[in-house]
Amino acid sequence: MFRWPALPVALALAAFAAGAPAAQNNAARTGDGKNEIAYKWVDEKGVTHYGDSVPPEYAKRERAILNEQGVVIRRLEAEKTPEQRAADERRQRDVQSRRQHDQFLLNTYASVGDIESVRDQRLEQIVGQTDAARQYVDSLHSRLTGLQAKAQLFKPYSSDEKARRMPDDLAADLVRTVSELRTQGNMLRSKEQEHADVTRQFQADIERFAELQSGKSAR
Repeated sequence: MFRWPALPVALALAAFAAGAPAAQNNAARTGDGKNEIAYKWVDEKGVTHYGDSVPPEYAKRERAILNEQGVVIRRLEAEKTPEQRAADERRQRDVQSRRQHDQFLLNTYASVGDIESVRDQRLEQIVGQTDAARQYVDSLHSRLTGLQAKAQLFKPYSSDEKARRMPDDLAADLVRTVSELRTQGNMLRSKEQEHADVTRQFQADIERFAELQSGKSAR
């Protein structure tokens, strides 16, 4: 394989412009019919090299193809790592998802008022569900208070030495009530978060819809 020694870029281009015979003899053909006399690449020390082909150890690095005048006519990107390819795929999916959502907004709504109407209906549903869950939690607290009062009459909570052991059904009821309180508390927090998320999403949709409509008007 022919390889030119590392040269300062200015000197190398001057040699190309002069039409070095050795380079011309090794010229390759591009798809557009132009002669290529050299590849250009940079090694791990930052030194620029030229040659009629790229050594295997640099084949995956960024490199360039120059014509007879030493002008770069094509650049070949470095081979990407699996992580870089995965990041590119994520970006492409994100772009496609945004385009699809833009199309959904334009196909579904005729005005910002339409979006606000749908938002208000959705938030009203969530508020109703949240209020119902909160009332249920209040009733569970009341039930738990009553069960705890009963439990004070039995061991191990009662200070009366003659107190009986707590009945199994009372103990089981206490456990169920505490467990249900925990479940409903989590659901209540989930509904509150859903309200915030829906509000934020609809606001973003309203702003994006206005941008899309403004762009259509400008065109």
